[in-house]
Amino acid sequence: MLNQNEAPIYEALQTFRQMRVVPFDVPGHKHGRGNPELAEFLGEKCVSIDVNSMKPLDNLCHPVSVIQEAEKLAAEAFGAAYAFLMVGGTTSSVQSMILSTCKRGDKIILPRNVHRSVINALVLCGAVPVYVNPEVDQRLGISLGMQREQVARAIEKHPDAVAVFVNNPTYYGICSDIRAIVKMAHDAGMYCLADEAHGTHFYFGENMPVSAMAAGADMAAVSMHKSGGSLTQSSLLLVGPNMNVGHVRQIINLTQTTSGSYLLMSSLDISRRNLALRGREVFEKVIKMAEYAREEINEIGGYYAFGRELVNGNSIYDFDPTKLSVHTRDIGLAGIEVYDILRDEYDIQIEFGDIGNILAYLSIGDRPQELERLVSALAEIQRRFQKDSSGLLSQEYIDPEVVSSPQEAFYAKKKSVPIEESAGLVCSEFVMCYPPGIPILAPGERITREILDYIEYARVKGCSMTGPEDPEIQHLNVLV
Repeated sequence: MLNQNEAPIYEALQTFRQMRVVPFDVPGHKHGRGNPELAEFLGEKCVSIDVNSMKPLDNLCHPVSVIQEAEKLAAEAFGAAYAFLMVGGTTSSVQSMILSTCKRGDKIILPRNVHRSVINALVLCGAVPVYVNPEVDQRLGISLGMQREQVARAIEKHPDAVAVFVNNPTYYGICSDIRAIVKMAHDAGMYCLADEAHGTHFYFGENMPVSAMAAGADMAAVSMHKSGGSLTQSSLLLVGPNMNVGHVRQIINLTQTTSGSYLLMSSLDISRRNLALRGREVFEKVIKMAEYAREEINEIGGYYAFGRELVNGNSIYDFDPTKLSVHTRDIGLAGIEVYDILRDEYDIQIEFGDIGNILAYLSIGDRPQELERLVSALAEIQRRFQKDSSGLLSQEYIDPEVVSSPQEAFYAKKKSVPIEESAGLVCSEFVMCYPPGIPILAPGERITREILDYIEYARVKGCSMTGPEDPEIQHLNVLV
C-alpha cells in the first residue's frame, strides 16, 4: 500500500526551491527575474517552480523517480493498474487512448455525441467510426446514453471493430450502462475506452455512478481540472490491467510535450492527495448543494433542473447528481441567452448554454452562498425576460450521414463554398458550438438543410461557433 498523504512532485519542488539553484537552463525567465511583470502577476512562488526537467525532478517522458511515484499514487487512488500524468488536457488523454488501440482502417464503435478530441484522434490515426446514434430526449433536446441493445447490434454487425468508446458521463450528466458495455466489448475481444472528462468525482463520492475503472474499462481519460481541483490543462490517463503500459507511454510521447509543466504536474499531485484524503466528504457536500439548487430552481417555475428522475435503466442508466443542468426553453429563452444574461447582467459565469439548456458546473470549490446567488438570478431572469417559447428549436443532436472516414475527408482535395450553397455536399472540416465541443458537423459527413438551419439558429442565438477554416463561418470546406 502506498501512502496517499505523500505528494512526491510537490515535495521535490519544495526541496528544489530551498536549494537556491542558479539556473543556466530553460525557461528563460530564470525564476521570474527576466520577466518582472509575469512574476508580479503570477507570484514569485509560482514562477520559481516553473522549471525544466532535471534529475532531482524526474522527466515526464520517461519517469523513474518522483513523477513515477506520483503516477503510482494516482493509480492507487483511482483504482487503476497505472496512471499517466497528462499536461495536454484531457484532449491529449482521449487521443492517447484511441491512438493506443486503433490504427488506420480499424473500426471503433462510439456514440456520435463525443467531444471533438475523439474525432480529431480518428483524423490522426485513420480509424473508421461506427456510430451508435443515441436517443434524444425530445423535451430537453439532449442526446442520451448508448442503449445496451444498440451496442450489441453494432458489435454483432462489426465484429472486426477493435474498441468501444463510452462517455461516462455526458456533459449533461447522462450515463450509459458502462458495466454491460465493458462486458460486451471484452466478450467480443474489443477494448473499452471511457471519456470521463466530467467524471473525476465518480472515483471518490458516495452514491455516484460507477467509474470506468470500477466497471472494468481498459482506459479512461479523467479531467482532474474540471471537478478535481487541479490547474486547467492537467489530466490523468487511467489504464487497466489488460493494457501494455510501455506501449501507451510511447503513444503519449508521440504528441505530448517534452517540456512538461511542473505547475500542472504538481497541481495533479496535490489534487490527487486532496481527493484521496477528503474526496468523499467534499463530494457529499457537492451533491447536497446540487440537490438543493435543483429543488429551488424547479420551485421558480418555467425552468426544469433535471436529475435522477430521468433514469430509465438503459439510455439513461444513471445520472451524475453533481450536474446542475437546467432546461430553459419553457421561459422562452434559449440556454445560450440565459448564459449571456447571467454573465452580462449578474456577473455569474456558468459552464455553457446551448439552444435549450444551461449547465452550472459544481465541484469542490463551490459554496452554498454562490448557489443562492445563482438561484436568485434565475428567478429574476424569469420575471424580467420570460416570453413566448413558440418558434424555439429544441433538438441538440442531429443524426449525421457518414460518407467517408474523418481522416480521408480531412486530407482529401477540397474547395470552399458559401455555407448556404453547401447542402448535399460532404464536409471536410468541423463545425461546433464550444462549449460543449460536440461537432455539429465532422469531416466526412453530408451537409443537410436541417444542419445548416441549426448552425444559423445557434449563431443567431449567440453560441460560440468554432472549427471551420473560415472564422466567420460564411464558407465551408467540402469534398470536390
